[in-house]
Amino acid sequence: MPSNRIGRINEEIQRELSDLLRTVKDPRVQKTMVSVTRVDTTSDLRYAKVFVSVYDKEQSKEVMKGLKAAGGYLRHELANRLSLRYTPELVWTEDHSITYGARILDILSTLDIPKDEEESPVWGGVHDAPSFPQSESSGISEPSAPAENDAEGTSLEGEEEQ
Repeated sequence: MPSNRIGRINEEIQRELSDLLRTVKDPRVQKTMVSVTRVDTTSDLRYAKVFVSVYDKEQSKEVMKGLKAAGGYLRHELANRLSLRYTPELVWTEDHSITYGARILDILSTLDIPKDEEESPVWGGVHDAPSFPQSESSGISEPSAPAENDAEGTSLEGEEEQ
């Protein structure tokens, strides 16, 4: 889990790269919408893994090539905007989480789930909750054991010890 400082640096790099992507003149990057979804920086600030989402999936490979080609320019501009001892090397990765989420929503929308007339919490209220038998000593119900039989086939449970 990243420290608070690394988390703030990740957010700042993400914000600055989102602004800088509009200044990239590479036509491969300019022909579709590109969003920086997440940044993960190593603790020594040498590398930053930049997750990007591309709107036009057919052009995603070309966009990634364009981002890698513009990486030096983006790193230089990032160094001018941030006051860090080291400006991390940018490693570009395509983020598929938006596509994955859309696929999950499509699957959920195709399910045939009957809707209740009344939409309420799981049990509706305290009185609708199922009740479970409880033993007096521990408050936890214990399963009852089957009655044991002696050799004659009579139950021993009802007899008192003598």
